[in-house]
Amino acid sequence: MFNFFLRLQIPAGPGIAFPYHVKLFFRAAGWLLLMSFCGCLTMRSLAKVNLSEPGWTIRQGQAVWQPGPKSPEIAGELLLATRPDGSTFVQFTKTPFPFAIAQTASNGWQIEFPPQNKRYAAPGKPPGRIVWFQLPNALTGKPLAKGWAWHNSGTSWQLKNSSGESLEGYFAQ
Repeated sequence: MFNFFLRLQIPAGPGIAFPYHVKLFFRAAGWLLLMSFCGCLTMRSLAKVNLSEPGWTIRQGQAVWQPGPKSPEIAGELLLATRPDGSTFVQFTKTPFPFAIAQTASNGWQIEFPPQNKRYAAPGKPPGRIVWFQLPNALTGKPLAKGWAWHNSGTSWQLKNSSGESLEGYFAQ
């Protein structure tokens, strides 16, 4: 079946010759058609979060994020919302721009980095290496992924992993 697309032979009548670029066009069109039937393996965006809906517990505060041991620290505002069903929403903002927006739901997770215009999503549990997914687990007493350490003094907290990434902060509420 795939041999058709690999060795596309366009029938030519007597005295008709197709230039190479025409054959190439039909070969490319065939591949595009084939690929469109394969479907997309990326997950669609999770539903937009409406924090005014009942059931959300919202915490707001300040945090300092250090993405790596040699990276500069970034201070900003932190918004964390959780629901009893396990859904979470975390937004780290350096006014007026959001740096990271992480969301989990029962059917998957997604994270956006608006300054880089990047978005990642997948079904199942979120990756353990991303600090924005570990913070809700730490605050709700759920186990952290391997390599993460949590310290809470009551007025402030620190979340750090073995690779040097850290997030320190406090919540006003």
